[in-house]
Amino acid sequence: MTRIKRGYVARRRRTKIRLFASSFRGAHSRLTRTITQQKIRALVSAHRDRDRQKINFRRLWITRINAVIRERGVSYSYSRLINDLYKKQLLLNRKILAQIAISNRNCLYMISNEIRIEVDWKESAGII
Repeated sequence: MTRIKRGYVARRRRTKIRLFASSFRGAHSRLTRTITQQKIRALVSAHRDRDRQKINFRRLWITRINAVIRERGVSYSYSRLINDLYKKQLLLNRKILAQIAISNRNCLYMISNEIRIEVDWKESAGII
């Protein structure tokens, strides 16, 4: 039987995997089996943490808005602000509201006061 020389396909595949894991420490960047396991683990973590990041940013925005809103009015809170925004049908998402809260608090105070006045007026008039 003649000797079969393995081609370059397997070597290229392993090299591609090694390039992915070049920043890993120890055997995780040297041994092929361990590299493939760590690659799968890294990609799973990246996929999971992309979703976690969205959740964490939303929590941060809500916290910032709530902190700024509660500074001005004792009885007014984040949930009431969002409820009033929906009643008024204003399309301001939490990210934009948080940026306004950080950069220009007076603007957020003005928005919340205008919304409160109009919603209270409509409720007292029996329109809503």
